[in-house]
Amino acid sequence: MAQILDGKKLREKILESLKSKVEKFQTKPTLVVILAGDNPASKIYVNNKKKTAEKLGINSQVINYPADVTENELLSKIEELNNDNSVTAILVQLPLPEHISKENIIDAISPQKDVDGFTPYNFGRLFSGEEPIVYPCTPKGILLLLDEYNIEIEGKHAVVIGRSNIVGRPMAQMLLKRNATVTMCHSKTKNLAQITKTADIIISAAGKNIIKGEILKSDCVVVDVGIFKDENGKTRGDVDFDSASQICSYISPVPGGVGPMTITSLMLNTVELFEKSL
Repeated sequence: MAQILDGKKLREKILESLKSKVEKFQTKPTLVVILAGDNPASKIYVNNKKKTAEKLGINSQVINYPADVTENELLSKIEELNNDNSVTAILVQLPLPEHISKENIIDAISPQKDVDGFTPYNFGRLFSGEEPIVYPCTPKGILLLLDEYNIEIEGKHAVVIGRSNIVGRPMAQMLLKRNATVTMCHSKTKNLAQITKTADIIISAAGKNIIKGEILKSDCVVVDVGIFKDENGKTRGDVDFDSASQICSYISPVPGGVGPMTITSLMLNTVELFEKSL
């Protein structure tokens, strides 16, 4: 039976040490979150971010806009925050209302305040093998989780399923930087099972239940990034936990695996941006 990659436990450990670090700062970091529209899931995420920041002593501000906010209004607010020396980190909660260009909004954030690591400057540095100012939160959290359990990455075959800019693409680059041999799979990949059977590490961010025990190599490591509700309203991940946990050596649960680590990485990034600005 596989050992659990416990994101909740690691989150508590990291946040405790971050809290002691923030207590020593004379002025505190400030995280500003922009929320446009009334997506219920986004509201929950933003609320969790705000509560976590406040627990650590990080100043947190949420700026709410109605769904009909104009792109120009958001752009001028971002420019104002970029120029405000008291603001450490800016996060625009996605998804944005359909009439607003996500690219234009993200491009407008100063790379020095880009807490998600999504601006072209930070993304470009990551993809050219250089150090971005901060790394994207979910992949960063996944690597912290693998390191906590002393899972070797160098020389291993890592299969990343999903090619989003939030998880799949940066994850592949960060694994390459750690000297893994990386294969990327996605919705158009043929013979997925043939590829997963050769993987030492699988990171799945497909958003559908696709990983069963029978397509895994014995003793591999499985990280489940997917989270969605099935037809019965039950929270599920990409991985069929019961069958996979009989085959692999380590597995992250849903919920309680990657989710807590994403918000932890956001707090780490906020503090890193603050330290770099001093």
